[in-house]
Amino acid sequence: MNKFSGLLIPVISIFLGVFIGAIIMLITGYNPIAAYTALLNGIFSDTYYIGETIRSMTPLILAGLAVAFAYRTGLLNIGVEGQLIVGWLASVWVGIIFVGLPTIIHLPLAIIAGAIAGGIWGFLPGLLKARFEVHEVIVTIMMNYIALYTANAIIRSYLLVPGERTENIQASASLESPMLQALTDHSRLHWGFIVAILACLIMWFILWKTKKGYELRAVGFNQHASQYAGMNVKGNIVLSMVISGGFAGVAGAMEGLGTYGYMSIMSGFTGVGFDGIAVALLGANTGIGVFLSSFLFGGLQVGSLRMQQQAGVPSELVDIVIALIIFFVASSYIIRWAMNRIKDRKKGGN
Repeated sequence: MNKFSGLLIPVISIFLGVFIGAIIMLITGYNPIAAYTALLNGIFSDTYYIGETIRSMTPLILAGLAVAFAYRTGLLNIGVEGQLIVGWLASVWVGIIFVGLPTIIHLPLAIIAGAIAGGIWGFLPGLLKARFEVHEVIVTIMMNYIALYTANAIIRSYLLVPGERTENIQASASLESPMLQALTDHSRLHWGFIVAILACLIMWFILWKTKKGYELRAVGFNQHASQYAGMNVKGNIVLSMVISGGFAGVAGAMEGLGTYGYMSIMSGFTGVGFDGIAVALLGANTGIGVFLSSFLFGGLQVGSLRMQQQAGVPSELVDIVIALIIFFVASSYIIRWAMNRIKDRKKGGN
C-alpha cells in the first residue's frame, strides 16, 4: 500500500472533491450529472476546447514547477504570482523594443528575459532567508504586491498605448502558431506548451541528475547536516529561490508571448501563481505530477464555462470542487489513516 500511496492519495482526493461537489450541487438545486457532463464536454467535445485546455495548462505547469522546485529544496515560494508578473513584463518589453531580429534569436531572448526577471524577484526573498533568516513566505507575499503595482507603473509611464496596455510584441518574439490554431478551430493554443514540457524535464534533470540538485535537496532535508558535510547552505537557499523564480518568470512569458502578445494594466492578480500552489500540491511536487494536475486544473477552468452555459451551474462551484480537492490532498494524513485501517482489517480477516 505504501508503494502506491503517493499516487492513490491524489486520485482519492479528486474523487472526494468531485463527489462532495456533487452533493453541494444537489443541496443547492442543481443537477450534478448534467453539470459534470457539461464540464467534460467543455474539455473534450471540441478541438477548440482541447486547444484552450492545453493553452490554460501551459502557465499552470510552469507556476506549479516554481512552487514544487522550492518545496523540494525546503522552501515555500508563495511569490510565484509576483515573479510571473515581472517575467511577463520583461518578456513583453524585449518582444517590443528589439526590431528586426530573427525569430531564432528574438524569441529565446524574450523567454530568457522573463526567466531572469522572475529569478531576480526570487533572489531577494532567498537572500533575506539565507542571510537574516527572514521567512520567505512573508517576503514573497509582500513582493507579489510590489510586482503588481510596479509593473502597472512601468506600463503607464513608458509602454502605454490606447487600451490601457502595451504595444503588441514583434512577430519574431511571438509563440503564436497559425498551424496549431487551425488544428484546434482557432483556439489560442501556442508553442508555449512545448516550453512547459521542457521545463518539467529541466526540473527533473537539475534535482535528480546533477550534483547541485543533490545539494539543493540535501539542504532542504537538513540544513545543519548539509553544512556539516561542507555544503554552502546559504548559497543553495538563494539559488533555489532564483531557479524557482525563473520558472515563474517563464510562466509569465508564456502569457505575454503566447496567449496575449502584450501586457495590460492589471486591476488585480492573474491567479495563475496562486493556482500553481494547488497544482504543485496535487502533483506531489514532481514534474510528471505537476503536468497531470495542471491538466485537471486547466480543464476545470475551461470546462466550467461550458458547465455554466449548458447546465446553468455557477462557475464558482468549480472553485468549490478545486478547493475540496486541495483540502483532501492537504489532509492526506486522514486518507493514509483510512487506507491503513482498511489494510489492517483485511489482515485481521485473513
